[in-house]
Amino acid sequence: MAIDTADMPNLMPDALVPLDIAALAGTDAPQHPPRILLLYGSLRETSYSRLCAEEGARVLHALGCETKFFNPSGLPLPDDADADHPKVAELRELALWCEGMVWSSPERHGAMTGIMKTQIDWLPLSPIGGIRPTQGKTLAVMQVGGGSQSFNTVNQLRILGRWMRLIAIPNQSSVPMAWKEFEDGRMKPSSLYNRIVDVMEELARFTIMTRGRSAMLTDRYSERVETLADVHKRVSG
Repeated sequence: MAIDTADMPNLMPDALVPLDIAALAGTDAPQHPPRILLLYGSLRETSYSRLCAEEGARVLHALGCETKFFNPSGLPLPDDADADHPKVAELRELALWCEGMVWSSPERHGAMTGIMKTQIDWLPLSPIGGIRPTQGKTLAVMQVGGGSQSFNTVNQLRILGRWMRLIAIPNQSSVPMAWKEFEDGRMKPSSLYNRIVDVMEELARFTIMTRGRSAMLTDRYSERVETLADVHKRVSG
């Protein structure tokens, strides 16, 4: 598969390895482009968390992934609206569509932003139409900051990802003094940019390896016991 890197001047095309679906997944695994949803945690006009996510999306697209963004503007606070609110319904539909996610948040007061947490809080653990919107899907976490490098937010995002039963990949990105790393809306060449490329490559590969096996990977003894107990109650009632 040819890689289109025309829109990524900071990337060395020969160093970006195309995805090999046949090598990463079995012959009976899905063959369509990996579907990745990107969430960001700032509504500022110049949102560095969004800009980092956009750089990541360019890499994912070059690798052959299909990407979609959710704009959190207008999303109500959890429990301040019903689940049929248009922005909530849009977010949940995207969560059901995707096979992997990128969570990119600023660090504010030593933590992720409320905007980021609100998006995550609207994603239920319980099934929607019989499908869990997060369980067994992959997750990459990123953060940006205005000062020295920190890992508070990516650590918090990992905790949330595990709680949401997502498969958080090992790599992550933390961009300190993000305002120095961008020019005209694009990230300048640096080791920080290279790390974002690393994270997106890893996310794409993990998504291909796990998406066709997520049901088996997340099959739990405790849930099977609970299901059997329900069946026993029904047939013996």
